Amino acid sequence: MTKMTLGSYPHMLGFEQLERLLERTAKTGNEGYPPFNIEQTSDYSYRITLAVAGFREEDLSITVEDRQLVIRGRQADDGLDRVFLHRGIAARQFQRSFVLADGVEVGEAIMENGLLHIDLSRARPETVVQTIQINKG
Repeated sequence: MTKMTLGSYPHMLGFEQLERLLERTAKTGNEGYPPFNIEQTSDYSYRITLAVAGFREEDLSITVEDRQLVIRGRQADDGLDRVFLHRGIAARQFQRSFVLADGVEVGEAIMENGLLHIDLSRARPETVVQTIQINKG
């Protein structure tokens, strides 16, 4: 059985990057922590919300690496002198990644009531009409 690629379709030129993007997204393998929402706030903007209860702003980092939004969280374990009878709230680290399309820009990040909100915006597409002159051979 042969693998169908976007290059197999003769009318789809220049989509090799999209194919690589889909493969990279499939390999991301995010686990379920922390839970998140993605909402569309307007025609050209989005908001990602992560539930990061117990994390402080300085425990979190947000970066864009190669068109990929990466959110990392690392809590310092301050329980060295504490004795827990039950520890149901783990101090664990996480990394959550989101692949961004071309033209999507990361705006501000807001921490509110244990939720981290990250605003994204997409540039409005411009309609471009180009006339190609035909030259004599």
